[in-house]
Amino acid sequence: MKNLIIRTISALAAICAAFAAYGQGFGQDPLETITWKVSSEHVEGNTYRIVFSGTIGEGWHTYTLDSELYPTDVIFDEPSGCTFDGELYEITRSVDYEGDPVFFDSIVIARNVTVSEARAEVSGEITWMSCTETACASPEYEKFSISIRNTAAGQGEISAAGTGASGTGNGKFNWAIVIEAILWGFAALLTPCVFPMVPMTVSFFLKGSTTPAAGRFKAAMYGLFIVLLYTVPISLIIVITRVVGGDAVTADIFNWLATHWLPNIVFFIVFMIFAASFFGAFEITLPSSIVNKSDKGADKGGLLGIFFMALTLVLVSFSCTGPIVGSVLIKATQGEFWEPMIAMLAFSLAFAIPFTVLALFPSLLKNLPKSGGWLNSVKVVLGFIEVALGFKFLSVADQTYHWGLLDREVYLAIWITVFTLLGFYLLGKIRFAHDDKTDHVSVKRLALAIAVFSFVVYMIPGMFGAPLKALSGYLPPLTSQDFVLGANTGNASANADRNEGNTARFDLHLPLGLDGYFTLEEGLAAAKEAGKPVFVDITGHGCVNCREMESRVWSAPEVLEILRNDYIIVALYTDDKTRLPEEEWVETENGDMLKDLGRVNSYIARTRFGVNAQPNYVLLSPDGELLAPVRGYDLSIPGFTEFLKSGLDRWEESLKH
Repeated sequence: MKNLIIRTISALAAICAAFAAYGQGFGQDPLETITWKVSSEHVEGNTYRIVFSGTIGEGWHTYTLDSELYPTDVIFDEPSGCTFDGELYEITRSVDYEGDPVFFDSIVIARNVTVSEARAEVSGEITWMSCTETACASPEYEKFSISIRNTAAGQGEISAAGTGASGTGNGKFNWAIVIEAILWGFAALLTPCVFPMVPMTVSFFLKGSTTPAAGRFKAAMYGLFIVLLYTVPISLIIVITRVVGGDAVTADIFNWLATHWLPNIVFFIVFMIFAASFFGAFEITLPSSIVNKSDKGADKGGLLGIFFMALTLVLVSFSCTGPIVGSVLIKATQGEFWEPMIAMLAFSLAFAIPFTVLALFPSLLKNLPKSGGWLNSVKVVLGFIEVALGFKFLSVADQTYHWGLLDREVYLAIWITVFTLLGFYLLGKIRFAHDDKTDHVSVKRLALAIAVFSFVVYMIPGMFGAPLKALSGYLPPLTSQDFVLGANTGNASANADRNEGNTARFDLHLPLGLDGYFTLEEGLAAAKEAGKPVFVDITGHGCVNCREMESRVWSAPEVLEILRNDYIIVALYTDDKTRLPEEEWVETENGDMLKDLGRVNSYIARTRFGVNAQPNYVLLSPDGELLAPVRGYDLSIPGFTEFLKSGLDRWEESLKH
């Protein structure tokens, strides 16, 4: 109480002195004891948090949000495009100073908001008072204004936390999925089921219209209906699951699709069936009754007739587009809430736009190549790609359940064989039932063959332990490889020697010869014993971006050195199916009992760190306090290094006080 009275008097004296100073020198800048930086971070769904990071001047300290003397506070104006979610809270941990909780060196506070529009605007004023050992400055304030962009992946002004599965929901949208969907959409146009229909359909609209403008309008609506027919059904399914069960249910569904052995085996079999169909073994078609009913509806006039025309195209082309749509959706559902919908939108736009473009410029029709055997060649090439991609799903199930069927070298051997056969096919050395006989190899096929064989040559060193960073997201981890030429730094045995009990317990290994733990409790206990902070890797067996981060970012010497020497590493596999002993089961707030390692880790990531996707990275003190904002998928090596160093700096600062 005595300290409180003394500091209150000091504060009042400082205020009086400040007014006197202003009277003698109007216009001079007041003392600024804290330099503030305001940013935003995505938490999950439409929830973001506004983070106020303050660097406190040397010799000064400031007070907590609930201080009795002069609390630090943020006075918010009425926000635009969002609502506040809870009150202001502290991220950094305060220390006791002469009976008062204070902050030295830095202070980080935050407040969550729920964004309801494409962009939200939040402004206000930060207020605080700082003191030294002998005196206090006058109360200070600083105005702020921040714009939060509500993107599909939910990235705010600064990427830090995220959501999504394989990937990416990690503060950055997985644009690779969109690009891949667009490429598949254009590829679908080149299939024998679709390509001949492009000029026929456009000509039909132009000839069946009273004016060219009417024809162009109908063709545009035709393209729009194609987009809607592909996009709306999957969007409705996702939205309904989210409305009925919330984010957790949607995440659980996607997590089940991405990690459980049953859907992954089904996806693998489906891909092999689709590939066989592309090779010409059989045709996958919908029942003729469905197609006939849709075709009859197309005879109706107006927009309804155009809709049924689009529906007929979608149904008739199913034997070629079905495998492609399946590929896009299966990969996208391993992402987050938005990715399947946006991926399907990207695919359908790429698929439908040519119809509209050709209707607007019908003279382009004469420049289209004639239908012929080249269309079947496109279909066969897609078949080879389907085979290669299909084994990714078998690999996910194999890693998740530790079957040991597809070690890295076995997986690579399959891919090398598949793409070698594709190269020979492009050179005309292999023919399928519906292929035309070729007397010579065109320049285009030769160029493609050179590219394919170059890819094969690139993969071959991987059989002896080469990292193959460009494929790191698609290959099983290097720790599953039995033989690494000249070294075993990436082999599982390196981890087993350092941490035999923990590794043997879960049959899990860290990449790059790193040592660590696979439950948060064990990692925190080890950190307390070693006196080091904790690096939490929220990861998964089926996470493509996780493998890419490990191969391209973790492997950088400056990053690897920090991880190996300065942190206790905890890898939280959110899709591992290892059964935990009963004493380690976790009961959720809904009364569900989580019994396997992956579900427990996923629950911890969602409830404790506010993320439900991989990869995400968390820096903790041995007591479990957050040392830095959560970081998601980002291939910037300097950025990741700075992230690790910021956690070390914060940890060292806490030790001083």
